[in-house]
Amino acid sequence: MNQQQKFAIGAIAGAAGVLAGARLLRTRHRIDFTGRTVVITGGSRGLGLVIARQLAAEGAHVSLLARDADELQRALDQLADAGARYVDRVTIVPCDVRSRASIRDAVSAILEERTAIDVLINNAGVIQVGPLEHMTTEDFENAMAVHFWAPLHLMQECVPAMRRRGFGRVVNIASIGGRVAVPHLAPYSASKFALVGLSDAVRAELAQYGIRVTTVAPGLMRTGSPINAEMKGQHEAEFTLFALADAIPGLTVSAERAARQIIDACRYGDPELTIGLAAKAAATFNALAPSAVAELMALTATLLPAATGPEGDDVKKGRESQTGRAASFAAGLSRREAEGNNEI
Repeated sequence: MNQQQKFAIGAIAGAAGVLAGARLLRTRHRIDFTGRTVVITGGSRGLGLVIARQLAAEGAHVSLLARDADELQRALDQLADAGARYVDRVTIVPCDVRSRASIRDAVSAILEERTAIDVLINNAGVIQVGPLEHMTTEDFENAMAVHFWAPLHLMQECVPAMRRRGFGRVVNIASIGGRVAVPHLAPYSASKFALVGLSDAVRAELAQYGIRVTTVAPGLMRTGSPINAEMKGQHEAEFTLFALADAIPGLTVSAERAARQIIDACRYGDPELTIGLAAKAAATFNALAPSAVAELMALTATLLPAATGPEGDDVKKGRESQTGRAASFAAGLSRREAEGNNEI
């Protein structure tokens, strides 16, 4: 055996040892969700509801937080109508996560019933789609309130008890848009970048108390959410492109698959998770060639619908922007997911 062969065998053995060690270390932090109390914001529809279904099926006691009490009740009714055996392990708690007082009241109500919160999943989100010219300070403030301040306030309410018990899990669901900024999603991307920074910042300091923090950056998911996104500018054109991108097989990931990956990352206390091949490729390319990505995004911006007159400042939900044949077709591609995940 020559020197090169010995080196190759040694390198392979070393890599195998590193992988085995990493797997063993990951297994050391594994938890079972049976009997755990889990709080999910934005849990009444979309990804949050899918995560709730899967966690409750694993035996967790899940509390769903959302602003709309009727929407929360519909989510609970949907679980019951599906014949879910675990529906008695799901509770609903109306909460506007933009209000710290509302957060405090919701957490207090959960603790009064369950005495402890084991897992906090910050999932609530808003999406504003349109040219920067039509985005106002209020749009950015609203995105920051939901994506940054709400997770921070929820952690401030939940973490002290976790620290005293020496155990906790926090999952902050950001976005690939929080690692690679995307045109026509300025408030969304800016606030998701803030959430990624917050999540990464607290991880090291909370680890010493047995609290594992996971930062999740999903790519495009088929949740049916475009009909609830907020459109500005050329409403129909913006909705059509957004809804099409949200439904293309191969480019997108199903909500069920994304939820399984998020739950597994929480189960093992992984520090971060990027979901979807396209999202992983985008994050890697941005890290290796940021200038090239910047040029690509600038080119993309010139191909998107241009700003329009004062009427473009009006906010329309996706469901209100399905006025044309193309928009209706785009909406129809994700109708099944929208109906199944309480988006309609």
